[in-house]
Amino acid sequence: MDRVVFAIYRAVSAILCALPIRVVFRMGWALGSLGYWVAPKYRRLVLHNLKIAFGREKTPGELRGIARRHFAMLGANLFSNIKLPKLSREELERIVAVEGIETMRAGTINNGGFVMVISHIGSWEMLGQLTPIIFGCKVGTIFQALGNRYIDAEVRRDRARLGLELFERKEGFVKACQFMREGGAVGVLVDQHAGDAGLWCPFFSRLASTSTLAATLALRTDAWLVPAAIYTDGVARWRCVILGQMKPHGQDASTITLRINEMLEDQIRHAPEDWFWVHNRWKTPKPKFLLETYKRGVLVPHGFGPGRTMQSFRILIRASNWLGDAIMSVPAVRAIKRGRQDAHVTILTPAKLAAVWRSVAEVDEVIEIEPGEGVFAVAKKIRRDFDAAILFPNSLRVALEAWLAGIPRRVGYPGHHRRWLLDQIFEQRKKKKKKKPELAPPPRHQVHHYLDLAQFVGAEIGPEDARLSEIMPLPQSSIRKPVIGICTGAEYGPAKRWLPERFAETMRIVHERTGCVWQMFGVEKDRPVAEAVLQAAGTPCADRVGKTTLEQLMLELRACDLLLTNDTGAMHLAAFLGVRTISIFGSTEPTLTGPLGEGHIILRHHVECSPCFLRECPIDFRCMKAVQVGEVVNAVIAALPDRTESISELS
Repeated sequence: MDRVVFAIYRAVSAILCALPIRVVFRMGWALGSLGYWVAPKYRRLVLHNLKIAFGREKTPGELRGIARRHFAMLGANLFSNIKLPKLSREELERIVAVEGIETMRAGTINNGGFVMVISHIGSWEMLGQLTPIIFGCKVGTIFQALGNRYIDAEVRRDRARLGLELFERKEGFVKACQFMREGGAVGVLVDQHAGDAGLWCPFFSRLASTSTLAATLALRTDAWLVPAAIYTDGVARWRCVILGQMKPHGQDASTITLRINEMLEDQIRHAPEDWFWVHNRWKTPKPKFLLETYKRGVLVPHGFGPGRTMQSFRILIRASNWLGDAIMSVPAVRAIKRGRQDAHVTILTPAKLAAVWRSVAEVDEVIEIEPGEGVFAVAKKIRRDFDAAILFPNSLRVALEAWLAGIPRRVGYPGHHRRWLLDQIFEQRKKKKKKKPELAPPPRHQVHHYLDLAQFVGAEIGPEDARLSEIMPLPQSSIRKPVIGICTGAEYGPAKRWLPERFAETMRIVHERTGCVWQMFGVEKDRPVAEAVLQAAGTPCADRVGKTTLEQLMLELRACDLLLTNDTGAMHLAAFLGVRTISIFGSTEPTLTGPLGEGHIILRHHVECSPCFLRECPIDFRCMKAVQVGEVVNAVIAALPDRTESISELS
């Protein structure tokens, strides 16, 4: 196939080289104009890039006009680049005007080499022919080999005939530096996406991976940086513009690279249709589109610039439908937000949980899913300019919503037949089987399920990231009665509920010992259990079951000194708010879904059938019956220091 493509390339080259340059230019213009209509993939890319660069200052119609002219000019210049190496020096001088040479000091060039800072503007390949004519020095270029080895060899031969010294990127830069020290000029293309090795800095106010090669060469050789561009200036006419040279005294490579990007912006603004917009300059790296772990890092100057603000990298996070799971994913959301300076984090969540996410400082926006909204309605809500979607729930519907919305990068765990809807799939590595049996590793908390996904996209995760809020200090005043919240229900099912009569006895004893104020929380479905507990306890208690919105519940939980609860969403919410919890576990596993943070108390007796994770106990409820009133009372009183001494063991 390489040979077939090369044969076609040679045939086209032969035809074009036999034609006058004006004819070649017009042929390329016509084919480029056609390309706008027949290459929808590249048309969308060009319009996307133009929107990033000029979307805040030009209308969609103006951007489409630039895109059409760009396709035409690109075709004309690509065709002309095949013909131009065959032209004589006299022919070149007739079709190219040079501006800015008077700003160059002759001594600057004669006393040493320089770096020619080149971009994909107009007929950039022509600079290889013009530099010896303009500056009277030998010229080299750093290049990357083409994928087709036959075309690559042909291009090398053409460049060698023009007197260009070629330095392949993969061979390093020692030869290029020596070439410059001997008075040569080395051309470096500075406007390509630099991948993992690049410095992330603003380009048209949006972070882009940028090569530091030009700056590094200049610093190593103490050379000047000379920006130059060749604009299309009519039919088979070009204009070479040389800007004032830069000397990198007292600056580092990052700062110089930032200045080069700013200079390049000015060049492009002068003739936006002439730049190479079909290149994905603002490519989203994969898989780590968060930037904390890239070796060259991120450079955003303080204040950035007069009247300029960074364009955001917009991340949609589809949150869990359950309160407890949503709380356990908060550390991952914080890590994701921290992963990019330009991150704008939007949470897509059921409306009933929106209040939680609005209280998280790292969340910039919340989009609510109303009860009964279908897949298409949700997809319409999120059909915005999101760069990536991170899907916490492992469901087909969630992936379908993001896919229908057209979000270009969709990240999540596999499963539920949704692989085809994701383009970045995180799968846990399976360990190789060993001959000798080993003890199974301890289970990991559910919080790591979300943190692992954040790490997969580039967040740096440390031991402290699994925490929520610090426990709020308890008031020490003996005047104020302690306020204790209590949750006797569990939405998942009765297997997670401690016995109502034991809750009631605990409430009565603790009230007698401390004079505490009880507040009972829960959803409307918890009403039968709550009424049974209240009736049996016979102690004063504010009944808030089914009577609070989530916002009100958060406010009232904050006012509690601690919360006595089953394994519930309210338990996780209290931990999130910094309220100490005493949690009773039976059918579930606290190392997996216990409250996050230090200072919480978990009461659980491990029996032979736990954890079973069932909604209803099929036998005798032994795991919950094993938890006695006395140990719960002692735990509650121990969590209220300086109130009273612990009571003796109760049956």
